[in-house]
Amino acid sequence: MTRTRQIPRSEAPESVLPVYDRLFGDRDPVAEPGTATGTPGNWWTVFAQTPALLDHMVAGFALFSSPDRVLPANLRELGLARAGFCAGSQFVFSQHCKAARKAGVTDAQIEALPSWSIADVFSPAERAVLAYTDELVLGDGRVQDATFAALAEHLGEPAIIELTYAVASYRLHALMCRALRLEYDDVDERIVEIAAPDQADADVMGTISMR
Repeated sequence: MTRTRQIPRSEAPESVLPVYDRLFGDRDPVAEPGTATGTPGNWWTVFAQTPALLDHMVAGFALFSSPDRVLPANLRELGLARAGFCAGSQFVFSQHCKAARKAGVTDAQIEALPSWSIADVFSPAERAVLAYTDELVLGDGRVQDATFAALAEHLGEPAIIELTYAVASYRLHALMCRALRLEYDDVDERIVEIAAPDQADADVMGTISMR
């Protein structure tokens, strides 16, 4: 269950209603959740609490997919799907696997994304994008000179800037989805203590050190 309140159609601000109409038709997305891609749709109903932020993010989606962009769509979507995987967001990863497929990324490439570095299905340009994405997300922006040089062999500076902005933006989306438990990221914390069978205070270190 999401950590924040969802906004039903009856309470949605006027600026949000066109979004609801497009995604949910005339349904109340809180009472009857679900989108065409199979997600619950609560990303939209939660951010409807903040219409200005929702408008800003929707405008960002349009910006990234605009034909005015110089970054090829397949490279963008490879970066965004990998960003979702690296940031631990099943929602971002799953949605952008679909977007990647539509942009011409093959099923074999999508399947290989989690372990792309040992896969032989990516071109040098695609590998450079994926390496750059890893260093943006997993390296927290500590991009190595060699990585940047490899990327610059295939992309001009405007395309690199677009890729950087897109990946950084979707890292933000991944973090928000996990923090607010939205869509496919509504999951319980799995790193918890598992009680010993007899509930006793076991001397773990003593046991494993054979004392």
